[in-house]
Amino acid sequence: MHKHVITAMVQNEPGVLAHVAGMFAARGFNIDSLVVGRTERPDVSRMTIVVVADDRTLEQVRKQLAKIIAVLKVRDFTDVAYVQRDLMLIRIHAKSDKRGEVLELATLFRGRVVDVAPTSVMIELAGDEEKLEAFMELARPYGIVEMARTGVIAMPRGRQSGDA
Repeated sequence: MHKHVITAMVQNEPGVLAHVAGMFAARGFNIDSLVVGRTERPDVSRMTIVVVADDRTLEQVRKQLAKIIAVLKVRDFTDVAYVQRDLMLIRIHAKSDKRGEVLELATLFRGRVVDVAPTSVMIELAGDEEKLEAFMELARPYGIVEMARTGVIAMPRGRQSGDA
């Protein structure tokens, strides 16, 4: 079982997300990450879905997505060179005696401080999943107060006109 990134170009209409999520639930497919947003076309949204699946299950997911009328195109990034990003906001416990260390850690990971409080700092960090996980591991000893992530977004590398 491996993580797979799939994108689905869908009609930007009410109920499409519920329909897609319902298909996953009805068939027992688990969604590891789901991000939906508008594209350069206001009538089309891009769903970026990360699933942990074997090859057979992945094929079922692709086929079931393609059957949904509001789904215009499905693309599996398994054998495609692509760029992926995830955005994280993380609040780390950082009193004045440790604040410098926390800020240095943020700089090392190209993070950006977006909020400072007397006992904590909030850092914005973007990158692939491994980068964010590595940052969290190093930040854990300082104390992670709270964290929020957007989920994975992905696009194929190079010029891919009209591709999902």
